[in-house]
Amino acid sequence: MSNYQNKQSLRILAFGGGTPLKAFLAACVVGSILIAINHGDAILDGNYPHPLKVMLTYTVPYCVTTWGAITGKLQKI
Repeated sequence: MSNYQNKQSLRILAFGGGTPLKAFLAACVVGSILIAINHGDAILDGNYPHPLKVMLTYTVPYCVTTWGAITGKLQKI
């Protein structure tokens, strides 16, 4: 397979089959739980975490779920 075909198949694996929606929902649930655990006391005191930390707290579960979906789909191939 050529390099172009590898990139195309990776793109299809990452964005096909409902993967983005599943990853988004997982990121919302897991990210919210992590925000509550890691920053809940500060938020209740009126101090809000840096927006970059909040963004990363949601981005990491999204990426992990997407990677898990890709590797799961590759196992079936």
